[in-house]
Amino acid sequence: MRMVVKDAELSYLRRCLELAAEALKVGDEPFGSVLVGADGTVLAEDHNRVASGDRTRHPEFELARWSAAHLTPAERAAATVYTSGEHCPMCAAAHAWVGLGRIVYVASSEQLGDWLAELGVPAPPVRTLAVREVAPGVTVDGPVPELAAEVRALHRRFYEART
Repeated sequence: MRMVVKDAELSYLRRCLELAAEALKVGDEPFGSVLVGADGTVLAEDHNRVASGDRTRHPEFELARWSAAHLTPAERAAATVYTSGEHCPMCAAAHAWVGLGRIVYVASSEQLGDWLAELGVPAPPVRTLAVREVAPGVTVDGPVPELAAEVRALHRRFYEART
């Protein structure tokens, strides 16, 4: 299934890629996410911070926490999380528990798993699941094929730098 994204959505997704590249520059895994309100305002953004040793410092998880502290339930439900990669199970659960709205991702967990396997990266300690399996009530759109090669290249750079 090919997802069609609007120009505004592409700009948010491109910002996610910029954030992922920022994470890579500081030695972290390249993931980036942007939280956008119903009116199109960027409310918060972050990139991966797991190099600190805390493997829960995913941007999607941080945005869920931020939204719980700063937005009303109605504002959270109307917001969209744009992200470079599909939420992991931990982040999908946090997203659903705080009542955030739609997710739009560039690369799926399945795509990322295939790319990492090609690079010989060991499987993660937590089973990879699609967001819909963890949080079936969340509206999810992705992947976005026109940007997927950029995500793949960032991950290749990250893991090739470690070999």
